[in-house]
Amino acid sequence: MSVDRTRIERLTRELLEAIGEDPDRPGLRQTPARMADLYSEFFAGVGEDAAAPLARTISVSRGPAPDTLPSGAVLLRDIRFRSVCEHHLLPFAGHAHIAYLPGEQVVGLGALVRVVEILATRPQVQERLGEQIADVIADNLDSRGVLVVLDASHGCVTMRGGRQPEASTLTIAARGEYTDAVARAELIALIGASTGSSRG
Repeated sequence: MSVDRTRIERLTRELLEAIGEDPDRPGLRQTPARMADLYSEFFAGVGEDAAAPLARTISVSRGPAPDTLPSGAVLLRDIRFRSVCEHHLLPFAGHAHIAYLPGEQVVGLGALVRVVEILATRPQVQERLGEQIADVIADNLDSRGVLVVLDASHGCVTMRGGRQPEASTLTIAARGEYTDAVARAELIALIGASTGSSRG
C-alpha cells in the first residue's frame, strides 16, 4: 500500500494555513511535495508483510555449510532504526539488538534488519515495536528463543514537554527460552557492553 501523495500535499497546505502561515510564500511553496516524499518514506511499512523477509531460510544440517551450526545464540547488535511516534507524529530513533537461539533453520542476517525496517516504518510506539519484532521472528523462524532490545531517543521527550535531550528509552521483548531472566543475562551483558562503548 502506498500513501496518497496528493492528499498529503493538500493537507499539508491546510496545516500551514491553520498555523497562520502562507503556503505560497517562497520558503514553503515546495513543502507540501516534500512532506509527501517524507511520509512515503517514513510510512513505507504500512500494509507490508513483516514476515516476508524470513521466508527464505537455510538448513544448518543440509545447507551449504553444515559445519556452522551455532551452539548458542545468534546476536545482531546495533541495527539503526527510525520510526514515528503515533502520539505526536514526532520521530524516534535508536538501535535494535536482536538475538535468537536457532533450531535447524537459520536466516540471513539481513532478513532480521528488514523485519525491523518494515515494522519501524509505521506509526508506532517503542514498546509495541519491540513486541512485534519478537513475535514475527518467533512465529516465522525456527527458534527456541528470541530477544529484542530497543534503545531509542524520542522527539516527544527531547523536543517538547520536559525537553531532555540526553534521555533514551530501553525496552525488552522476550520469547521462548529468553523469557527466563537468567537465560538472557549473558545477552543483555553483551548488548550493554556494545551500547556502553558506542556512547563513550
